[in-house]
Amino acid sequence: MTTPTTPAPTAAAQSTPVPLPERLGTAARSGWAAATSRALAPYQAAVVRIGFALCFGGFLLREWPHRRVLYGDRSPWSLDLARQMLAGNHAFTVLAWSDNRWWFELVYALAILVSALLLLGWRTRTMSVLFLVCVLSIQNRSVLVGDGGDNVIHLMAIYLAFTRCGAVWSLDARRRRLRGEEGAEGGGVALWAVLGLLLAVVQFSGLVDTRGMLDPGLYSWSTVFWCFWLLSGLWWYLGRRDPEGEPRALLDTLGDMLHNCAMLVVAVEVCFIYATAGWYKIQGSLWQGGTALYFPLHLDYFNPWPALSQQMGAHPLIVFALSYGTVIVQVAFPFVVFNRRIKNVLLVLMMIEHAAIAFILGLPFFSLAMISADAVFLPTSFLRWAGAGVAQLATLARDSFTRRIQTARSPNRVTSV
Repeated sequence: MTTPTTPAPTAAAQSTPVPLPERLGTAARSGWAAATSRALAPYQAAVVRIGFALCFGGFLLREWPHRRVLYGDRSPWSLDLARQMLAGNHAFTVLAWSDNRWWFELVYALAILVSALLLLGWRTRTMSVLFLVCVLSIQNRSVLVGDGGDNVIHLMAIYLAFTRCGAVWSLDARRRRLRGEEGAEGGGVALWAVLGLLLAVVQFSGLVDTRGMLDPGLYSWSTVFWCFWLLSGLWWYLGRRDPEGEPRALLDTLGDMLHNCAMLVVAVEVCFIYATAGWYKIQGSLWQGGTALYFPLHLDYFNPWPALSQQMGAHPLIVFALSYGTVIVQVAFPFVVFNRRIKNVLLVLMMIEHAAIAFILGLPFFSLAMISADAVFLPTSFLRWAGAGVAQLATLARDSFTRRIQTARSPNRVTSV
């Protein structure tokens, strides 16, 4: 007796297209699983953290001799004028709470310290929030002295507070690797308790005039800070009590989602920056004529190397090529961001452009801020390769230094003849 067999599918059946709703549903499920299962782009987040902490901290150190003129008691933008503006735009700055010089000096020094700790990746959950407070406090004290780089730092400081930017290349990652998750987070309880106490004293004691910046309300900074504080404490408590339970897993998923959303917002923000800058340039007659870069090359404010600027400005073809090249790269980048090869080429060109701006026009912190923001698009494979190279160089330098110390401390050998 012959066993019936199932007929093989025809070529037409094999090539039947999948309906669009089914494809959209599959893509949505895949995207949801990727967004909630783990924190994406950890190396890019680490580069953004390091770049912006270095940029803001370096700027504060460079302006240390002029800090009181820019943001302190000697500023032309007096504290009374700043408070009048703050009353209208409801911006946040702790420098408006007191006009004492010691308060300004304390906040300024604390901003430098927090930038250094965030750069090293020490307690990044806490330092990222304190970095946000410091950036807002310094910049909102004198809003008229900032430039485009300050605006980028302002935005990225807000986004960094929602990311897990210390997952790699940080002291936190090293501590977790050596001690495990519990040992890594246990030491931060005292810091968490002290910050919660300070926030409660500032908001509820009446000893500090916060100018309404920490008034209770759903849309207020006090709600943001208390949410950070409570969620951090709850996450640690559940990790100690039931690390494998569903509540802890839910908080981990929520943290991954916030991180991924913040990194997506950073990428979209970079695209918006280049898109708006490019399209505004297109509307300018100087950019249309290809002569826009001629003028900053002859301004004393943007002229740290007069001989170099004069040589570049003396060649119309160079000025024309750089002007048109800048517009083309900025306008094209948001449209090719999903093409990996073209995106990487334009990314390299933009970083070279910002490095040239830092060197030729004397704008190092603006350029560093933009390069740090561009790093969100760098390939993970390249970042891991670069990180391994830096680690290897650091190991070689440490070993060489150790050998020199040992050689210097060893007793001299006297050879008798």
